[in-house]
Parts: sequence; structure tokens; C-alpha cells
Amino acid sequence: MSAVSTTAEPSRCACACGGAEAEVPEAQLDEIIAEHRDKPGGLIPALQMAQALCGHLPEPVIRRIADGFGKTVSEVTGVVTFYSFFTMRPRGKYLVRVCLGTACYVRGGKSVLDAFKKKLGIDVGETTPDRLFTLEVGRCFGACGMAPVVMVNDDVHQRVKPSRVGDLVAKLVAEEAAASEKEHA
Repeated sequence: MSAVSTTAEPSRCACACGGAEAEVPEAQLDEIIAEHRDKPGGLIPALQMAQALCGHLPEPVIRRIADGFGKTVSEVTGVVTFYSFFTMRPRGKYLVRVCLGTACYVRGGKSVLDAFKKKLGIDVGETTPDRLFTLEVGRCFGACGMAPVVMVNDDVHQRVKPSRVGDLVAKLVAEEAAASEKEHA
């Protein structure tokens, strides 16, 4: 089975940053910084909101937040790289997280992960060139009785078999194509 190809050329993400680091929404970032800068522990919520706004935390965003909080870029980058929720690289529209917690691993989670790697043509932590899929590993989604479990964004898929990974990817690609057609109609 070969890597999935969903579009002829890479698409831009749908976030406010437009997928380009040069297009940082400065006014919105400044509002986020102003809202959280004087609150104890305000850096993390500010980073969360900035990531929601941009889809990831590119260096210009980190620099602006560091300046706004009176911190060094390395301090803010340290927070971003410590917490797995944050990412400095753009993610795909579909964040595919394969659980490799004990129950999922024992019931075939590693084989499911390998099937996703092969189908998408990417490794863990990578995003497809069309920015449709990002592949990550999770450690427990609290659904051990339904192992192996895969989360696609906020949707939980239970008892996933490697042989069904292609069908799941094809369904998501079809949904994206339909949404794209509707948008361009």
C-alpha cells in the first residue's frame, strides 16, 4: 500500500496564521498577551490560545509572547518543548493519535501505528505534505476496554485493526474532498 495523496499541491491550513509563519496575527496575539500577562500562570493559557489561533507556535509567535511576558525566547521555548500539547511545527487538519498505552499496545496498537505510517507515508511527529494528516502517539485515552484506540482530532475510534486503517484514511480524504468541492461551488 502506498502513501496517500490527497491533493496535487499543498494546501494552506485554515488557521488565522494561514499556514505561513510570516503571517502572524499581531493584533490578536497582543490581545491574548494583554489578557494573560498579569495573571499567575498566564503563560500557558496564552500559549494555548496562540496555538489555537495559529495551529502551532512558530518562532515569531514565541518571540512576541516572550516579549509580551518579559521573558526570554529560550524560557518560552522551554515551556513549549516541555509540554507535548504544544507544537512548533504545523499540524494537519486531521491529528491522528494512536494509543500505545499498555492495553492498546498489547492488543495491537503498534501494528495499527505501523499501518498509519505506511498508508500516510509519514513517521510519528510528521505531517503529510498536503497538511491533511499529522501522526502522533498517545499513551492512554481512558478507553482501555476498547483497545486498540485511535483518536482523530476529538473522535475516538475503537478496536481499530491495521487492515481497516486504509478505510479510515479514505473516509477522511473523501470528507475533505467533499468539503473542498462544497467550498468551491
